[in-house]
Amino acid sequence: MATQPIDKFCADIDPNIKDALTKASIGSTVAREQCLEAAFPEDGKTLRLRELANAIKSGDLAANLEAAVESLERNGIKVLFAKDADEARKTILEIVKGRDAKNVVKVKSMTTEEIELNAFLEKNGVEAVETDLGELIIQIDHERPSHIVKPAIHRKRDDIAASFEKHGIAAYDEEPTHITLNARKYLRKKYFAADVVISGANYVLAKEGAVVLATNEGNARFSMAGAKTHIAIAGFEKVIPSARELSVFLNLLGRSATGQHTTVYTDFVAGAGKAKNSPEEMFVIFLDNGRSQILSSKFRDILKCMRCGACMNKCPVFRLVGGHAYRAVYPGPLGIVLSPLLAGGNFEKYADLPKACSLCGGCAEVCPAKIPLPELIVQMRDEVKRRHCKVPNDIGFKTWAVLATSPKLWRLGVPFNRLANFLPVDKFRVGPLGRWLKSRTLPKFNGGAFRKWFKKNG
Repeated sequence: MATQPIDKFCADIDPNIKDALTKASIGSTVAREQCLEAAFPEDGKTLRLRELANAIKSGDLAANLEAAVESLERNGIKVLFAKDADEARKTILEIVKGRDAKNVVKVKSMTTEEIELNAFLEKNGVEAVETDLGELIIQIDHERPSHIVKPAIHRKRDDIAASFEKHGIAAYDEEPTHITLNARKYLRKKYFAADVVISGANYVLAKEGAVVLATNEGNARFSMAGAKTHIAIAGFEKVIPSARELSVFLNLLGRSATGQHTTVYTDFVAGAGKAKNSPEEMFVIFLDNGRSQILSSKFRDILKCMRCGACMNKCPVFRLVGGHAYRAVYPGPLGIVLSPLLAGGNFEKYADLPKACSLCGGCAEVCPAKIPLPELIVQMRDEVKRRHCKVPNDIGFKTWAVLATSPKLWRLGVPFNRLANFLPVDKFRVGPLGRWLKSRTLPKFNGGAFRKWFKKNG
């Protein structure tokens, strides 16, 4: 029995990390439910809000994008387009180098993670410092985020304190308040030294020509206070018609992500030089990177994603293995669909991910944009088959398919599955089966009992 890459990761994962993941994910899910119930106690109101969010995202994206470009330029913002990650990286570097900038501060952005911007800038002699606390924690240890909202969800405070000491940020102190204060002291110097600030965009308002940034630490505002140039990069799907529609998403985003009524800071950036201590120039880069193809495919609904992370908080697989097991920028149910699509020619690299799902439907229940994730995951499984991708465990699944689609074979085999109860399973601790059993327990089989009961009582 061949195991999937995600299975191997699960077998080797540190129990402390697994514990941290489970507690944080469950906590976020419970907080979400409580927050939504408190805000919208009326039966069905939350569902109607989610349906409205879905409808807004189903609008004319091309028209919204055209209107956004016009409004942004009217506000003095330079608008650029990047067809892929390579072009986006080179465009950003050109802007940075053109201002002779050596120091860059970054506002948390999954889009910059998607294009692997930090490593690229560092390779080209530019220091790029993450200003979100979670992002900073994983950056100094050269890790990747394991969650799109809580990038350091897999880290514990003693581990973080040790990391801060190792990298000379502060003496060992695992008190959360002190960790935060130490990070502030470290980042304050970076804010003052920064020549350029790079951010993503939670939303881009087409009518108003503004970039909306939602943070809990105020780091977006701090980052823009000292820098002379602001570069915002966003997938073109982040464009929505106006601030009127934004109210729908802001009512859902914080509640779905962290169980807050709203994020602590919501910044509307509608051009440079309009506020005291703000950048003198601003660029908005709209990134394609495979999104056009997704938009014209059966997977287009995945572009409605708000990047709230609710789906992975709810996902039983994510809780067990964490985001790193998905080996891509976007983990969880979102990543199962999105990662293979964004991989381009490397689709097969992530072809095993669609099977890392129990199809429990929890992700669809909590998605604020009402994305039918289980349906998309099933379609992605079909896509993997259509492309003839080599996926570990194919033999096992094909054998199961033969049995499950043949009533005669099924009826013949069911009584004999009781024999599995007498197998010396504890001795199978080597090879793929051993790895599989390390994190799983075989059930007790009672083959044929239901058929006997049904024949007698049915």
